[in-house]
Amino acid sequence: MSFVLQATDELARAGTLLTAHGAVDTPAFMPVGTQAAVKTLLPDDLRACDARMILANAYHCYLRPGAATIAAAGGIHAFMAWDRPILTDSGGFQVFSLAQFSRVDDGGYHFASHVDGSRHTFTPESVVELQEALGADVAMVLDDCAAGGVDFGSARESAVRTLRWADRSQAAKRKKNQLLFAIVQGSTFDDLRRSSARDLAALDFPGYGIGGLWVGESKDAGAAMVRAACEELPQSKPRYLMGVGTPEDLIRCIALGVDMFDCVYPTRCARHGLALTMRGPLNLRNARFGTDFTPLDEDCDCPACTQFTRAYLGHCFRANEAIGPRLVSMHNVGFLMRLMRGARHAIENRRFQQWSQTRLALWRAP
Repeated sequence: MSFVLQATDELARAGTLLTAHGAVDTPAFMPVGTQAAVKTLLPDDLRACDARMILANAYHCYLRPGAATIAAAGGIHAFMAWDRPILTDSGGFQVFSLAQFSRVDDGGYHFASHVDGSRHTFTPESVVELQEALGADVAMVLDDCAAGGVDFGSARESAVRTLRWADRSQAAKRKKNQLLFAIVQGSTFDDLRRSSARDLAALDFPGYGIGGLWVGESKDAGAAMVRAACEELPQSKPRYLMGVGTPEDLIRCIALGVDMFDCVYPTRCARHGLALTMRGPLNLRNARFGTDFTPLDEDCDCPACTQFTRAYLGHCFRANEAIGPRLVSMHNVGFLMRLMRGARHAIENRRFQQWSQTRLALWRAP
């Protein structure tokens, strides 16, 4: 059994994902280490934030340093010096986002490397083989992501191709201790999302991603598609909403039945001086923090909050000191870890709605 559902509160869920490198309590947020590194943070920093699982990207690891190098190092856990679970994205979204360098057909993606222009092909089978060589705990099937705003016919073609690729991926799987998740597609068409979820559920994967959202559609449209997918996916399997990470979006989608998330949001914000706090985001570059000698967030016990002031952190960003992005990255990742723990505790005590309303009211207050 790879997932145990332990509590529900309306549609919100608390469970545990079981992997070869340990258990992950859900709801869970995964910091993103696109190129086998979470920007500015050491593995010890991530453990101090209580990050239980991180994401690496198969496309980027394939191009640099290459699967053979990572395998020779003993796998991606040894290569990154990370002893907790890792999920690898298939790279389909990255190829999709670099559409000017790629084309797709039923065989797979044919693309030029954004690094050196060399030509490559990803097939459903080769991407499974790649992720097995990397040694991730959870791997994702290759999917065909439809661009935001596409017509019904294009969205249907993408969803059908994704289903065929999922079937091929499942047949290619060889590694026993790696979980392979399928990915629901269908753009913003309710019936396509539902049929994609039902058809993939019939293939009985151990978990399911929800992809192709938060790519330009309205938040309400994205949430409606999340709800449609969750209503059709099995209750006993984890649901993973890909590429979503703002506090508001996380809370809203937990309420719809999502278990897992990933996003570059907390570390990208940190590199630009934006700190996440329970009382809303703070732009540390703002001049009003220049003589503010209070902690960044009085509710947080991370090094940025216990050792330094808003004035000092703001100075680091204005002076382009590297310690600023690192400290705020630690803080922001830790903030989302605490948010996930708070959501889980609220679900277990059947007061998620009250908890979420309070959190969102504080977040929006500024």
